[in-house]
Amino acid sequence: MSVKLHVCITCRAGQPVSEGEPVPGARLFGALTEFGAPADVEILAVECLSACNQGCSISLSSNGRWSYVYGRMTVDDAPSILAGAAAYAATADGLVPWRDRPEIFRKQSLARIPPVTLCKEAAE
Repeated sequence: MSVKLHVCITCRAGQPVSEGEPVPGARLFGALTEFGAPADVEILAVECLSACNQGCSISLSSNGRWSYVYGRMTVDDAPSILAGAAAYAATADGLVPWRDRPEIFRKQSLARIPPVTLCKEAAE
């Protein structure tokens, strides 16, 4: 798989959670894996994306591509997240045209991170 969709499974999304009950981030991960990953996308659980004040967070990354962190995601967003991941996977550089991004990706982006190769070139 070339694209990694990381899902913060420890996120409480600012909600109280009863003992033994899954937190919102874990529920989002479950919904995404239940729908199934698009071609060339691997859905991975991570324990923290350090976006705790932004609700459930996810990230998209791949070697040589721009990476993104998105916040304020819910279980209901799972189909749009997967559509966005598929669009990202279809690019060579991670830059999905604005109109082709799901609305949640247009409005809930927390960070865009350049590919490591661009960072290396800028330093030289």
